[in-house]
Amino acid sequence: MRKGVDFRKVLEYGSGCRKTKNTERREAAWQQDLTFMAARPHFAASVQSKKGRLYAVIQVKKDGTTKPVWRTLGLPEGANKTNVNKAFREVVAQYEQEYWENLEREGRPPSDIPVYRYLVEFLKRVEPELQKNTIVSYRGMINGKIRRYFEARPHLTVGNLKPKDIEGFYQKLFGDGVVANTVIHYHALLRRAFQQAFKDELIDANPFDRVGRPRKNKFHGENYTQEELLTLLNLARGDVIYPAILLAGAMGLRRSEALGVRWSRIDWEKRTVLLDTKIVEYRENGKKVVEPVEEMKNKSSRRTLPLPDPVYEMLTLKREHQSTYQKMFKGSYNRQYLDFVCVNQLGELLRPSYVTGHFHELLEKYGLRHIRFHDLRHTFASLLINQDVPLINVSNFLGHSDLSTTANIYAHLDKASKQASADVISGMFQESKVESEPDTSEKKT
Repeated sequence: MRKGVDFRKVLEYGSGCRKTKNTERREAAWQQDLTFMAARPHFAASVQSKKGRLYAVIQVKKDGTTKPVWRTLGLPEGANKTNVNKAFREVVAQYEQEYWENLEREGRPPSDIPVYRYLVEFLKRVEPELQKNTIVSYRGMINGKIRRYFEARPHLTVGNLKPKDIEGFYQKLFGDGVVANTVIHYHALLRRAFQQAFKDELIDANPFDRVGRPRKNKFHGENYTQEELLTLLNLARGDVIYPAILLAGAMGLRRSEALGVRWSRIDWEKRTVLLDTKIVEYRENGKKVVEPVEEMKNKSSRRTLPLPDPVYEMLTLKREHQSTYQKMFKGSYNRQYLDFVCVNQLGELLRPSYVTGHFHELLEKYGLRHIRFHDLRHTFASLLINQDVPLINVSNFLGHSDLSTTANIYAHLDKASKQASADVISGMFQESKVESEPDTSEKKT
């Protein structure tokens, strides 16, 4: 005779604990946990016993009918509740994966697929066209907060997700202390995934088109003055990250761009460098991975820039030093990255996280005002703007996708130009002063 598992027996005997006044509360919590895992729009599951063994009984809804599927948990009746819970989750998750894989093989549009499950499949589909660090970022978002939120709401599917549900997720993120800029990353991922669902005709419209994009936090970095920048460069000369500091402060390169500068991209006669490689860092299987990627942030980021004299001189010396280190360390020298400027004495690529951390150590060591490494790029831009360099020229140097990006970021720094404009306007009115209007008020007699 089939019967539901006796939760009291599991709690009292399976765990080896005596019954207490909290038993009923613990029973209810466990049953709720199992129900949370099992409740799905396309099937429901429960733990049942049969001939002294425990099973996950999955009631599958398909073509208007419901069919029970029995899957063993591999445990006897009365087993420890933690083991039962773990086995139940694993069996249900495995069945769910098989369920969707079968639907895909049948070519059936699974519009009732749960949001989390769809995102897992979406990521598998788009992985070949993504950079590795982007894949790691997407995977973290999907298997982290997205999974926890939507698995707790299994009734939400690709086909029935509404704008209010999306806004509820964003509110939860903000409530957890997630900053607006990070919420924007979640929005971009989810909108892209649902746009694919729309293209695949799983849904009639993308619900994210009806949800406002979270507003980005406006952040203005701390810029160094010209004197502060020169002081930093003089003190950091000879340090392993000095080339990266100079490339950021004297050319406005992003950290990933500075670390990706290659010898083969330098035209020594024309004194130019082609920026077409960046260094990315991500964690995979618990290990940090650093690798060059020949794909820039946007089309404008791939650019050829002139080399200022200090940078040209630094590169000349750096090339000589690398040649010396290769002879000095011989077989210990890493020859995989011979084409890269920013390497250590053993020829290893500098990790972006190391550059950031070591930069802060340098500022602390020399008692310099604290700024972020990225603020060197802002310093470069602000110095140019305040020297009346046209904004379009600054934008091209920085590799921004459009002029508005530069204007939005640096308009508040352009004090000199603004004052110059005001002086011009004042001069115009002084040349043709407007006469005062005649006094038409009645005079007392």
